[in-house]
Amino acid sequence: MPRRLLRILLVLLLLPPVVAAAMGWLVAPSFLRPVRRPLTPELVREADASFAQSRAHREDFNVTAADGAELRGWKVRPQEPNGSWVLLFHGVADNRVGAIGQSETLLRAGYSVVMMDQRAHGESGGSMATYGWLERNDTRAVVDALAGSEHPAHIFALGESMGAGIALQSAGVDPRIEAVVAEAPFASLREASYDYAGLQKYPYLGKTLFAPGAWVMLYRGGKLAGFPAAGVSPEQAVAARNFPVLLVCDEADTTLPCRHAKRIYAAARGPKSLWIVPGAFHTAALGFAPEEFRRRVLNFFRQPAPGLDPAPVTNP
Repeated sequence: MPRRLLRILLVLLLLPPVVAAAMGWLVAPSFLRPVRRPLTPELVREADASFAQSRAHREDFNVTAADGAELRGWKVRPQEPNGSWVLLFHGVADNRVGAIGQSETLLRAGYSVVMMDQRAHGESGGSMATYGWLERNDTRAVVDALAGSEHPAHIFALGESMGAGIALQSAGVDPRIEAVVAEAPFASLREASYDYAGLQKYPYLGKTLFAPGAWVMLYRGGKLAGFPAAGVSPEQAVAARNFPVLLVCDEADTTLPCRHAKRIYAAARGPKSLWIVPGAFHTAALGFAPEEFRRRVLNFFRQPAPGLDPAPVTNP
């Protein structure tokens, strides 16, 4: 009887990690190829209606990435531009229209905006999403094209979720991006994988019994896409260069809980602030506290930039 009980206990203990590892192996390809949200005519009409309210004008803005991927998006100008531009970064499985609410805030304040579909999203090319590893070079190509055609006085970035992580990593390697607003960012791809392994409700379970699922998913994903999972880290990016960051943490977020923003805040070397939005769920700060969102973001971009470090040399 004791031996039988011991076998049952061993099975119960070992089964979850084994099943988690198998699931991690299976889901790795879909993790690299998120569902595309198409840029439908209805979405374009909704965006144009929003721009009309701000008396803004959009134009197509297409850029070729270093690896040949075609990146598609818009440049949008307010009626009375202030000379500064903000790069907007949407979340995973979304497209450029996902940042329309943030664009309204900025356009009304005189900021011009760039709204791109990230690689493997919307209408942009690229077969796989790498969550910042290739995307930071995509951003450099976008900034090159923007600087060559518009000669902006200042360039800032604002992103949410995956886009927040990409914005931080882009600023970590490109000194032309002077400051970043990041809502619900992930601290690192590895740290985020624990939340997904824990079914976005039980991160400690994702770090223990289900951790093999996270490890296998990252290992196979890195092999399939040819990038090191350990190198995808906004937490490392803010430690590499001292640019200003405004981190927005949604208190009720279970997708990327506040510990991610807090880790980035602790690692950041430049001027930094952390806003925890009471009751807000994932990327919902603008909806829960619209006036405070506008006030904080606009005040942040109006602050004079201190002396910044040059971007570190990287070899993606």
